[in-house]
Amino acid sequence: MIGTLKLEPAISRLDLLGAPVAAALEVWPAEAPIDGDQILVAPIDAGLADTAAFCDAYGVSLAESANCVIVAGRRGEVTRYAACVVLATTRADVNGVVRKLLDARKASFAPMDDAVQLTGMEYGGITPIGLPKSWPVLVDSRVVAMPHVIIGSGVRHSKIAIAGPALGALPGAEVIEGLAREA
Repeated sequence: MIGTLKLEPAISRLDLLGAPVAAALEVWPAEAPIDGDQILVAPIDAGLADTAAFCDAYGVSLAESANCVIVAGRRGEVTRYAACVVLATTRADVNGVVRKLLDARKASFAPMDDAVQLTGMEYGGITPIGLPKSWPVLVDSRVVAMPHVIIGSGVRHSKIAIAGPALGALPGAEVIEGLAREA
């Protein structure tokens, strides 16, 4: 149990997940370090989906929570997107590490409307599970070191609990030392 969350296997509660997340879990890779049924989901109040409010309301520490931010990197007319997964106690180094990894001249957080449209997920619920296959998923090494973390579920009315190492093993994932800095 994590905080006061009522966790259940996500595969049996696809109704609590965004459509891209549910679709990804239904075809969870056999080589993944955990079984798809070890990904847990809990319903929450959608008005409490933002990290600080969620942690306060459900007794989850910021250190157990990870945020997934979508970054747009541009070089000339080409825009590349990536997801960055960092602990809630840190911030992604968008203009340093991420910009270089995307081979971009300029990198910034993707505009909310773009992030929502491109991921098919709700703002405040974007998660690294079920993202477009062409996007790199950059995971800070501190996330992978956690026995479990709470992440978005693709919607605002639930959260996923997953082993930190499993995030580093997602399709397209790359574990990056120093991806984030202390907040």
